[in-house]
Amino acid sequence: MLMTTTSTIEGQPVRAYLGVVTGEVIVGANIFKDLFAGIRDIVGGRSGAYESSLRDARQTALAELADEARNLGADAVIGIDLDYEVLGKEGSMLMVTASGTAVKLG
Repeated sequence: MLMTTTSTIEGQPVRAYLGVVTGEVIVGANIFKDLFAGIRDIVGGRSGAYESSLRDARQTALAELADEARNLGADAVIGIDLDYEVLGKEGSMLMVTASGTAVKLG
């Protein structure tokens, strides 16, 4: 499955637009609650634990997006947009949303 943030894929004309597809992930974000307090694994201003959680959530959202596109018979997803949002009381949840347009290439 080709996936891109651009609206076209060079040398691959879009034959059919199949619709908007999305992937959403909401994870417990207790680690985000005290983002600036008590972090033990910060090296050079970065936190491996936080980065790993964000990476996993993003990869899962993109995998769900690809699955939805595949179910529509798509060859690719173009115009992908990623959004991050902290939800819940005291920011206890993290939501990652990926959206794009499923297309058939020709």
